[in-house]
Amino acid sequence: MGACFRFGFWVVIVVAFSIWLSGYSVSAVNSKPKNVQVALRAKWSGTPILLEAGELLSKESKDYFWDFIELWLHSADENSDCRTAKDCLKRIIKYGRSLLSESLIAVFEFSLTLRSASPRIVLYRQLAEESLSSFPLADDSSSPDGGVLQGDNAKNKMVNPLLVGENPRSHEGNCCWVDTGGRLFLNVAELLVWLQNPKEVSLDTLHPEIFEFDHVHPESNVGSSVAILYGALGTDCFEQFHRTLTSAAREGKIYYVVRPVLPSGCESKSSPCGALGTSDSLNLGGYGVELALKNMEYKAMDDSTVKKGVTLEDPHTEDLSQEVRGFIFSRILERKQEITSEIMAFRDYLLSSSVSDTLDVWELKDLGHQTAQRIVHAADPLQSMQEINQNFPSVVSSLSRMKLNESIKEEIVANQRMIPPGKSLMALNGALVNIEDIDLYLLVDMVHQELSLADQYSKLKIPVSTVRKLLSALPPSESSTFRVDFRSDHVHYLNNLEVDEMYKRWRSNLNEILMPVFPGQMRYIRKNLFHAVYVLDPASICGLEKIDTIVSMFENHIPMRFGVILYSAKLIKEIESSGGELPLSYRENNVSNQEDLSNLIIRLFIYIKENRGISTAFQFLSNVNKLRIESAAEDPPEVHHVEGAFVETLLPQAKAPPQDTLLKLEKEHTFEELSEESSLFVFKLGLAKRQCCLLFNGLVHDPTEDALMNAMNDELSKIQEHVYFGHINSHTDVLDKFLSESGVQRYNPQIIAEGKVKPRFVSLSALILTDNSFFNEVSYLHSTETIDDLKPVTHLLAVNMASEKGLRLLREGIHYLMAGTTNGRLGVLFNSIHDFRSPSFLFMKVFQITASSYSHKKGALQFLDQICLFYQHENLHASSAGTENGEAFMDKVFELANSNGLSSKGLKSALSGLSDEKLKMHLNKVGKFLFGQVGLEYGANAVITNGRVISLVDDISFLSHDLQLLESLEFKQRIKHIVEIIEEVEWVDIDPDMLTSKFLSDIVMSVSSSIAMRDRNSEGARFELLSATYSAVVLENESSSIHIDAVIDPLSSSGQKLASLLRLVSKSIRPSMRLVLNPMSSLVDLPLKNYYRYVLPSVDDFSSTDYTIYGPKAFFANMPPSKTLTMNLDVPEPWLVEPVVAVHDLDNILLENLGETRTLQAVYELEALVLTGHCSEKDQEPPRGLQLILGTKSTPHLVDTLVMANLGYWQMKAFPGVWYLQLAPGRSSELYALKDDNDGGQETTLSKRIIIDDLRGKLVHMEVTKKKGKEHEKLLVSADDDNHSQQKKKGNQNSWNSNILKWASGFIGGSGQSKKSKNSAVEQVTGDRHGKTINIFSVASGHLYERFLKIMILSVLKNTQRPVKFWFIKNYLSPQFKDVIPHMAQEYGFEYELITYKWPTWLHKQKEKQRIIWAYKILFLDVIFPLALEKVIFVDADQIVRTDMGELYDMDLKGRPLAYTPFCDNNREMDGYRFWKQGFWKEHLRGRPYHISALYVVDLLKFRETAAGDNLRVFYETLSKDPNSLSNLDQDLPNYAQHTVPIFSLPQEWLWCESWCGNATKSKAKTIDLCNNPMTKEPKLQGAKRIVAEWPELDYEARRVTAKILGEDFETQDQAAPPAETPKAISDPQLEDEESKSEL
Repeated sequence: MGACFRFGFWVVIVVAFSIWLSGYSVSAVNSKPKNVQVALRAKWSGTPILLEAGELLSKESKDYFWDFIELWLHSADENSDCRTAKDCLKRIIKYGRSLLSESLIAVFEFSLTLRSASPRIVLYRQLAEESLSSFPLADDSSSPDGGVLQGDNAKNKMVNPLLVGENPRSHEGNCCWVDTGGRLFLNVAELLVWLQNPKEVSLDTLHPEIFEFDHVHPESNVGSSVAILYGALGTDCFEQFHRTLTSAAREGKIYYVVRPVLPSGCESKSSPCGALGTSDSLNLGGYGVELALKNMEYKAMDDSTVKKGVTLEDPHTEDLSQEVRGFIFSRILERKQEITSEIMAFRDYLLSSSVSDTLDVWELKDLGHQTAQRIVHAADPLQSMQEINQNFPSVVSSLSRMKLNESIKEEIVANQRMIPPGKSLMALNGALVNIEDIDLYLLVDMVHQELSLADQYSKLKIPVSTVRKLLSALPPSESSTFRVDFRSDHVHYLNNLEVDEMYKRWRSNLNEILMPVFPGQMRYIRKNLFHAVYVLDPASICGLEKIDTIVSMFENHIPMRFGVILYSAKLIKEIESSGGELPLSYRENNVSNQEDLSNLIIRLFIYIKENRGISTAFQFLSNVNKLRIESAAEDPPEVHHVEGAFVETLLPQAKAPPQDTLLKLEKEHTFEELSEESSLFVFKLGLAKRQCCLLFNGLVHDPTEDALMNAMNDELSKIQEHVYFGHINSHTDVLDKFLSESGVQRYNPQIIAEGKVKPRFVSLSALILTDNSFFNEVSYLHSTETIDDLKPVTHLLAVNMASEKGLRLLREGIHYLMAGTTNGRLGVLFNSIHDFRSPSFLFMKVFQITASSYSHKKGALQFLDQICLFYQHENLHASSAGTENGEAFMDKVFELANSNGLSSKGLKSALSGLSDEKLKMHLNKVGKFLFGQVGLEYGANAVITNGRVISLVDDISFLSHDLQLLESLEFKQRIKHIVEIIEEVEWVDIDPDMLTSKFLSDIVMSVSSSIAMRDRNSEGARFELLSATYSAVVLENESSSIHIDAVIDPLSSSGQKLASLLRLVSKSIRPSMRLVLNPMSSLVDLPLKNYYRYVLPSVDDFSSTDYTIYGPKAFFANMPPSKTLTMNLDVPEPWLVEPVVAVHDLDNILLENLGETRTLQAVYELEALVLTGHCSEKDQEPPRGLQLILGTKSTPHLVDTLVMANLGYWQMKAFPGVWYLQLAPGRSSELYALKDDNDGGQETTLSKRIIIDDLRGKLVHMEVTKKKGKEHEKLLVSADDDNHSQQKKKGNQNSWNSNILKWASGFIGGSGQSKKSKNSAVEQVTGDRHGKTINIFSVASGHLYERFLKIMILSVLKNTQRPVKFWFIKNYLSPQFKDVIPHMAQEYGFEYELITYKWPTWLHKQKEKQRIIWAYKILFLDVIFPLALEKVIFVDADQIVRTDMGELYDMDLKGRPLAYTPFCDNNREMDGYRFWKQGFWKEHLRGRPYHISALYVVDLLKFRETAAGDNLRVFYETLSKDPNSLSNLDQDLPNYAQHTVPIFSLPQEWLWCESWCGNATKSKAKTIDLCNNPMTKEPKLQGAKRIVAEWPELDYEARRVTAKILGEDFETQDQAAPPAETPKAISDPQLEDEESKSEL
């Protein structure tokens, strides 16, 4: 039977062949298959693979970097045997393998081929260059090789100043050097002399800055002089320097750091493997390329022929194992090798003839379900999905003919009751991943993170099943809002909605809160739902102003319960200085000296409240403020104001003179205790530092009215939800409920991280796993009788015993344990080293012994507290560290030990057993950990709670209450769910005696600290609810620690990318997967009209014949030759790319025009990485218009931008390096300061350091605050403001739009390519032009529109004598245009600049290239141009100008930000196409004209000042999500928004186009636009020659100049073409499409 089947199969093959061969001979030559190949290279020069390997290993463990160096150096002879790039790669991987666990090897290998560590090497190059440039070398001026930048590097620097990581050139052939801050050593001999002179080493105090990414030798000494080695593994000099510095570090002489860099010119001095990667450009992977089938209804293609080609590498070999129309050609070729060429020709024919871009409706009906069936039934489902969605036009016809299994359809339809059709979701180990943002680099990082954690946990002996649970566990979903529990008698409420007479007429039905009301209307319900309690000092201006606010809102019947908690700022300071206790001396001073005014007001307030009621008490505070304002509004109140207010308040109802009462109260200090307790209460709540603040139902806010109303609206939605679900009813005390559920006893901004500041974490796993780690020597203190309990929360106190702050922290820690905690334990890390004989050193010894041997004793905590107190009073500030002090201290220790039930004899013997040397070694290890891994300065104090690091700020007290807050918050948010998993573990292969509470506590600490390092979503989805029997791909792997859940629409753009990513992950690490297919159920059009390739690197990119690295490329085999394709790149969000090598028009690819060339080749370049961010101001709108600058330390201003109102968004271009972000000089820095975001402090900073060391860019959250005295000033001042207008006339450089007009012209979009002619010849040409520069902006894509653009430029220049500057959007310009335009600018004497802006992630994205181009015309006008630019005119590329554009540039726009020409309506033939005259548009415009977008003027000053850009983006975001809106995006949007963003209508003659205007007005036309005609569909070129008389002449000139610049022969052609016949009209208006409307 099998033989018969095989025979039948070959019969089919033969028949197919014979039919095909009959027609082959004729068309063989013309039907040669055509291919497309695309590469994307980095802007920077190649980096050594060997150095990249070291960086990848150091990510895993800092020690691996040093181990890798030693492995490589020990086998240098072996490494010289490598003869090819592939040999070197295998050797590098071999050494990496020996260091890594099995599960991490695959990620290391792939990351190495991906070159993901290259940006880190570029960063080191920047630091190396700065190091060399900071030491002027003697022969720099005379030596041809001297200096840091030479030749190409200098050129690159001039062309692209942002590329700060250009490779420095070696100095006099020295490839390594050592930088100590004060000295630079170029040879080992000089370094040895320096090291042998300890005095010189210690004098070198100019330590270079150390970064957290730096490689610090593990045996380096923290306090020693820093020595940084710049050099590359593989060079002889590196080995010599490394050996010398390693031995010096071991001797404690230096702090040894390596920054790997192979300077330019040193490649020959390195081993072949050491220099591998430097000679080739760095080709990147991790992006997608699409070839989309283009709608050619208007035939917008250039008819010019391509003159010359470019030769790139040979394309990849095709994968013959892929099925083509039912045939698998790899198998056929195995059997019939003798007719290989014929078989391959047959395959090419099948591929090129199977393209389909349309199907009948009945064929589309089940296409999604048929695709799912094909994928699920395939032998390799992921490969099948990739082949289908990446070659969809070629396979769609065969898919549509497949018989459908109804079970698949039914399951998909059932699943779509729970998830929308076509929706895609993905989760990695339970955490949702954003499908839109996911890219290869992010996915690799996420997978690596999970595998690394799994590896650590398996080393901790945690079972595999538990590891998966831990990795998949999501933190509790409860609200992370924490409320300050302020319930106490110290709250003075002004009103009570439930009992006060004034509210009796209000309704008490709580369900009223669910009823709809008009926007802004309040709900008047007789229930205390909202508690607005202000915490204030009544003697401060802020406090008194808030009292007036409260009284005003109360009198206006705002439905809230108002209250105050009063405190004295002076008393709070006293409490802080006395360690959190009420100082005894305070009351005595108050009695003898003048009383604290705040205290007096509080006492008088309490007296009035007790005797006259709360309303009168508030009236008293209002009167104080009234009298203060009457005398001097800017000053705080004085005693006479208070006394006067008291008398004035009591006088109307006084029975005795109020003055007598006042004197009595002042003399007797009545209510003194209550007043002091109120301040102490505020101190304990932690709210005093905020000066004035609002507690809204316990949530902390600024005390402004805006903040109050926003808080009420936020709370309203929560209360409504609780009422709806029955959690709150008429008997519920809302405040009690909220505070009981999520109340904390103290507010500390360092602990309850506010705003955008993320808590800082450090992983403690590696420390626990390391042999001889100091961590194993740390002994913990526990609350009495809890030592045997599991302690999920571990506080590690980093304490400097030489500081008052450190000692106080230690005492607070002991008090925290003395108060009793069952969840927490305390370890102490002494962050200081002292003389052996000093009491502080003896104190540490005593502490260590007590913690390790006596922590189970009842008196241990009391004993430690007492010796802390004794040490603080007697020894902390002792001038000498002599033996006498030490002996006296030890005597006291033994005395206290006996009194607390500890054996002094046992303590004495234990102390003698702990050697000074051993303790010193322990302290040294602790210092290295705190400095190197935690990032603390030497001697700093900090708290590390299960890995969370809180550095203590000097002016904020950290109390035992803070440790309790930290415990409860961390336990609830991060630790509780981990403890629950650990408690259920059935431990295997562990000695039962090991399973102590300490072991389990260490496990919880290790897991919770390391898992917090993950940067991932805290949200999950219940994928298990979806059925996966027939329509899902399920891949099981119980031993894998990675599980991927996904819901995918295979026929979607996200499905195209995901198919490649999931297949890669599946092949590399074999995770378990469950992929539920979710295609659209009823299609009306083809879901994909493109070919797609996702570019992934492989080992085959490394040559096996020489040292070449080819790098990954996208390869499209056998593309349809007769279809017009357009190329787009799908790159990671932070990448800005541009084509740099492309002979053919990438916008209109017609492969049949390639002639003999088989493969069209294109090379793109990573132009920059986008640095994005959000800028906020607390409780305010984002600071719109705030100017930011970015640069390096030596050049602070390399690029600039301004902040949008939309989410406070900003972006700038950057490259890998160390950058500094600052507020721009001028108005921005005069009004604002940058807030330092360390641990929630309120400090400001001059600059924010940003490190870019990968290809994922950076998202920066920054907060600014108004400077003191500038709170009410506006950042953007209207140009109409008289004062500022006058300043402007005087040339004042401080006005907002002129303060930085001397900036480098490369704004965010600016490419830095503003071309200003330098030679005299050009100056003569430009000299003929005079007057104010006309700025013209345009955009073009494709060779035809670039041809039009050149003609437009010529037409502008020929009609004006004024200087002209053109601004072109860079994104879509071809390499040829970018090559030609500088020479054209020189020849014709104009300036130009290429600008760009990356589409923001938060703004709804367009998918079609044409619509993206339209969007760039309108959406980013306020941010794409430099701030210096005041006005710009947009002119369409296909427009011909017939007048001086200076007239339009100077036109008064009557205060409008935009000026457009309305559509003319005198061509009656087109009435059926005037959509704005009917339906929605007619109703919306209400008589206003509908304008054409081919020509418009933008007054950028007015545009920015009125936030027109922000408004347009808001309209766009709202409208663009509806696919039926904004069909002509660049035109519809401003016309729709003209009620908000007003348009000045230009006179009709400014724009004429044949389609809409009659010939009668053509003679008056100042510009002619080649609008598409929806009736005739006439091709652009044909129309241009017919309509515009001067067009052929301008075209001839433009093509002649282009040919001359490119060095091509230019054939003379007729300058004038005869008018072409008007094509026959298409009468059906329904045939109009998007493009026809776009350029109307």
